[in-house]
Amino acid sequence: MALLVLTDASPLVGLSRIGGVDWLRELFGTVELTSAVREEVERGQVEPAIAAALDQGWLRTRPGEPLGDRPSHLGLGEWSTIVAAREHTGPVLVLLDDRLARREARAAGLNVAGTAAIVGLARRRGLIESARDVFERLLHSDFRIAPEIVRAVLEDG
Repeated sequence: MALLVLTDASPLVGLSRIGGVDWLRELFGTVELTSAVREEVERGQVEPAIAAALDQGWLRTRPGEPLGDRPSHLGLGEWSTIVAAREHTGPVLVLLDDRLARREARAAGLNVAGTAAIVGLARRRGLIESARDVFERLLHSDFRIAPEIVRAVLEDG
């Protein structure tokens, strides 16, 4: 069974700021987002790279709405992503950046990665030359990643 990759809005927005949305296609093939996440990324002006990915069909909206009570510390997009991942019967990877959302997903037994991990994976797969340069561009775009996470990815190779 193929790996399902579900993303929250933050990794999409972060990757769009550094020209990295297409890395998701290169790394995973198809990536899905919930309706709630799609609404988040489409509020205001949708990033051109995200719009292109949706038009090309490799970034797809997953039908359905989250069931159950949403914890107050999670946004609707984060919660819908976690619920959709929990409901999936096969292997799943959840792309989340928010610390509390990542904790909630891991507590549910889900595999979790964030924007920083995607940068590291892109480097290991040869999609980018320097993770350090990408992190510098990302941090200059006002995208927040904890320094210890950046350091861990850079030390990992």
